[in-house]
Amino acid sequence: SYLINHPDMPSYTAAKAGILGLTKGLAGKLGVDGIRVNAIAPGWVITERQKELWVTEQGLAAHVAKQCIKQVMQPDDIVGTVLFLASDASRMLTAQMLVVDGGFL
Repeated sequence: SYLINHPDMPSYTAAKAGILGLTKGLAGKLGVDGIRVNAIAPGWVITERQKELWVTEQGLAAHVAKQCIKQVMQPDDIVGTVLFLASDASRMLTAQMLVVDGGFL
């Protein structure tokens, strides 16, 4: 979220930017031991709780319209990325942030 302008949430934006800094710093520190450190930056993942509490159909439609893939992101849409990062297929991937957002950014 720090990659887009959130003028009403500067603390939140700064915290998200800090995650990438921490990821890169830890990757540099732990890489000598063969430990990989990466981050996943998910898009707007819609859960049932979000729908109940604050997501409106109009707001959701407006967000999806800005994505390249015009589908609502579900929690399961992040699973493949997590499994990839946990597997040997990503053995040389470290200090990175993978954006999974349907092409919003």
